[in-house]
Amino acid sequence: MARVLVVDDDHTVREVVVSYLRARRHQVVEVADGEAALVAMRETPADLVVLDLMLPGISGLEVFRRLREQADVPIIMLTALGAETDRLVGLESGADDYVSKPFSPRELVLRVDSVLRRAEPGPLLPAILVDGDIEVDTTAHVATRGGRELALTAREFDLLGFLLAHPGAAFSRDDLLQQVWGWSIGDRSTVTVHVRRLREKIEDDPTRPERLVTVWGVGYRWEAS
Repeated sequence: MARVLVVDDDHTVREVVVSYLRARRHQVVEVADGEAALVAMRETPADLVVLDLMLPGISGLEVFRRLREQADVPIIMLTALGAETDRLVGLESGADDYVSKPFSPRELVLRVDSVLRRAEPGPLLPAILVDGDIEVDTTAHVATRGGRELALTAREFDLLGFLLAHPGAAFSRDDLLQQVWGWSIGDRSTVTVHVRRLREKIEDDPTRPERLVTVWGVGYRWEAS
């Protein structure tokens, strides 16, 4: 059972989502705007946030940014916009998942459970992982390149650590969703976005990666130095 904050200005949407989440025995707090969401998180932090992208007042993306400043809480974005570019905005910002309206409440709850499972401690990796000038300290949760700390999100850190622990092995996007983040369902574009963001931080030329390489028709592989 987890504490879930639902942020949506549509009362009907909130009512349906809250009822389904409570049926799964989650504790749910619901608010209708960004200001209330920020206050709710300060007073009693949630384990996960379901956040509408289109909010009155403070935009959903701004609320997302401020929530992540408070804590690295998992966030699932909701939006009535169905365009590919709008979906990628959520993923680019670092959202854990993205659901377009109209959506199946049952599917949303499954995605909530999947993201919550990802937030649980996964299989233990070696305390220190090293490849060339990249070092990952899984205990201190610090990654460096050439002695300089890398500014990684939690998901980027998990991906880098997993790949360093499995050099030379090719993984599909489904493999990475499941094995890195524990998602039985999820948007494969999440992997694509995080791979691209990680390449920007670890590759000399992100457009011609030599470490985190693409295996055409399969997925991705870490090439050890």
